[in-house]
Amino acid sequence: MIETTRKRLSQLAMSLGFVLGLSFPVTTAFADVKEQPAADTSILFLQGQEKIEAFRSQRELAPTRLIAPGTDVLELERTLADVSDLTIATSNGTLSLDEYLKEANVAGLMVVQDGKVLLERYLYGNTKDTRWISFSVTKSVVSMLIGAAIEDGYIRSDADLVTDYLPRLQGSGYDDVTVRNLLQMSSGVQWNEDYADPASDVASAPYATLELYDFLAAKPSVAKPGERFNYNTAETNLAGTLLRSAIGNNLSSYLSSKIWGPFGMRSHAYWNLTEVDGGEFGGCCISATLGDYARLGMFALADGVLADGTRVLPEGWMQRSIEPSKGYDGYGYFWWLLGDGRYRAAGIFGQGIYIDPDNKLVVAMHSAWEHADTPEDDSLKLVAFDALSRYFAR
Repeated sequence: MIETTRKRLSQLAMSLGFVLGLSFPVTTAFADVKEQPAADTSILFLQGQEKIEAFRSQRELAPTRLIAPGTDVLELERTLADVSDLTIATSNGTLSLDEYLKEANVAGLMVVQDGKVLLERYLYGNTKDTRWISFSVTKSVVSMLIGAAIEDGYIRSDADLVTDYLPRLQGSGYDDVTVRNLLQMSSGVQWNEDYADPASDVASAPYATLELYDFLAAKPSVAKPGERFNYNTAETNLAGTLLRSAIGNNLSSYLSSKIWGPFGMRSHAYWNLTEVDGGEFGGCCISATLGDYARLGMFALADGVLADGTRVLPEGWMQRSIEPSKGYDGYGYFWWLLGDGRYRAAGIFGQGIYIDPDNKLVVAMHSAWEHADTPEDDSLKLVAFDALSRYFAR
């Protein structure tokens, strides 16, 4: 039984590497397991308990780097509200909160307003201490870290050229691309993000740092930078590489020193690496507790200012980050925009941090949708966010 479990965990580790374009061997704990993962072990297609275990076991399944908290925790007062009359209207009828949580495979839901926890639910055996993979929620964290690097003087401004920090890309389609263009996914460099096409860029690109450099450098420019929105997973990793180059440090340590420690996150978190001892994925895979997801939302809501008044992000950075881009008015600096000043960080399988500045409300969610991303699932999640906003509106 133990040997079977070890083999299965090894298969999950290798399949995770395949899906995310990783170039690492299995962890040493499973190094003696030789079988290659079957096609149906891809993390994108896991079901049931195996998916849940994979989502909360990244430290065991992949190379990661520690994100350490500080000594002072931002305590969140629990003032739980009676939500028995909360309903979520859908195209198929009205759901109670418990019915929605079951329907949407939610593993954790927290609502925080004015620093007080009004709603906190855990499912599938998760607890307040469960670290859960964020997928693309991490992009929004990288956006804030780039702001911190501007405040610290490591990056002069978001108008700087990408090649100022990544000279290896000089002479490529990135010659006229700015940091702002990169954050808005509007570099103009050719990229095919079709997950159903095995020949697409997202399916064929190598994600180890130097190999990705060379792959992207060979891509032609097909639009003027800043003009056309084109979702590009590789460029979020490029943004992480640019940030590492600017600060001369790894992203986990910088996140720990600028946000995780000073803002008062409660728990250790972990960030997946593109290769063993390599750099972090700029676009994916911080594993953190639900409460610390919520604290990230609170940090954004505070415009990057700590409790003692210390400014981590440039003044107005978050407002700049949620300005609609020219290429697509639903996207800012690695943040999805919802209108009326509301915005969110979103990851596949239903991960999310939703921020409603008018109501000083943050909603954090861990989920395990059946499919990575469908319009129906995302629409239901947005309906739920709207219902929570209205319910807790001032």
